[in-house]
Amino acid sequence: MEISKLEPEKKHGLVVVLTGNGKGKTTSAMGMVLRAAGHNMRTCVIQFMKGDLYSGEWDGLKLLGDRVELYSTGKGFCGIQGNPYPHSEHRENAQQALRLVDQKMSSGDFDLIVLDEINNALQLKLVDLDQVLAIVDNKPELLHLVMTGRDAHGEVLSRADTASRVDEITHAYRKDIEPQPGIDY
Repeated sequence: MEISKLEPEKKHGLVVVLTGNGKGKTTSAMGMVLRAAGHNMRTCVIQFMKGDLYSGEWDGLKLLGDRVELYSTGKGFCGIQGNPYPHSEHRENAQQALRLVDQKMSSGDFDLIVLDEINNALQLKLVDLDQVLAIVDNKPELLHLVMTGRDAHGEVLSRADTASRVDEITHAYRKDIEPQPGIDY
């Protein structure tokens, strides 16, 4: 049996927002990275909040070789889980991440850019709404942009081509089960 590939008549770079209180937003974005690699597309992942605790996608993405670049720019989740860094340091890291986003978007080297946890960064005032909207508004026409994190701002959602909300029905954490490698991180 021959497998055919669907090709759109007109290519269009999409803005995808993954939000909600459930588990799976970053995981969904990583699935898109994997799918893009299968189409020989180049991807850049910039993580705004993660950086102080190991997460499996760091080494998993390395297995995709030079098709994917990953930048974990954060100092962990601001204000929770005993994170010791002041808000000002988190904000400076997020501002550096925004400069990296501009550089990677304007390079023309990528087909897909994932801004992991940028919605949280906006909610925590590590980045400003006008900065996030400028990313969306200045996105090259054929670039796909995926933005993850809880509490996506309404104006960000209104600019999305696709927006999905991941809602928690149940979570192992509420059953006193510790986070599990490969599933939770």
